[in-house]
Amino acid sequence: MSLTLTLRESAAERLALYLPHPAALTVSGLVSPHAAAPYAAQGVVATFVGDVTADLALVLMDRSFLAAAGGPVGGVVSVVDVLRPAMEAAAAVFNAGVLGELREEDAASLLADAETAVFELTDGASPAGWFAVRVREHGTGRGRTQASGGSASARLGLISNVEMALTVEIGRTRMSVRDALALEPGKVIELDRSAGAPADVLLNGRLIAHGEVVVVDQDYAVRITRILDTAEGLD
Repeated sequence: MSLTLTLRESAAERLALYLPHPAALTVSGLVSPHAAAPYAAQGVVATFVGDVTADLALVLMDRSFLAAAGGPVGGVVSVVDVLRPAMEAAAAVFNAGVLGELREEDAASLLADAETAVFELTDGASPAGWFAVRVREHGTGRGRTQASGGSASARLGLISNVEMALTVEIGRTRMSVRDALALEPGKVIELDRSAGAPADVLLNGRLIAHGEVVVVDQDYAVRITRILDTAEGLD
């Protein structure tokens, strides 16, 4: 079994472990995408970008448990919110990177791609769904880099105008779905850092600097106090 296939199967196993399904699911192995095709229109897809790019899709035969996990109809927890922890667990096998927005859309084209590995999820008695993974390696290997030609600075110049998301985070916490649904005006949420502690500055989800929050012309801003090196940003 190739390393890439092993990683994709590991991603499927982690997703099955974290999926909030009423039955404990396992991965029965690689299957043809034909069985999943009738349910593909209600797929949930996302793209992971890091050392590799991985397209992920989850197709379920019965989605009723997602509505139950998300709380009352019209609640704040959507289907993609319920599934994100499981998809993040699956994407974590590909090491450092960022899992993009989860989307509810037809996954038929991804399932049909010859480069996609489709794994059946089963409750032990019958199929419960399918998890599809397509890995697209970047041209960062030694041979590919030499073949591409040009200096590193010249290649970076090709993407110099690409926009990236810069986020300032003053703290975070974790809460259960029950607590999230109980939020109301006036509720105080305690964060994981003390008052006056530096804010984190993240670029596409990766920590790159620390700073302090300031006000400029009645708008919030951040003053950079420290730039982190690569090793610190990966901690």
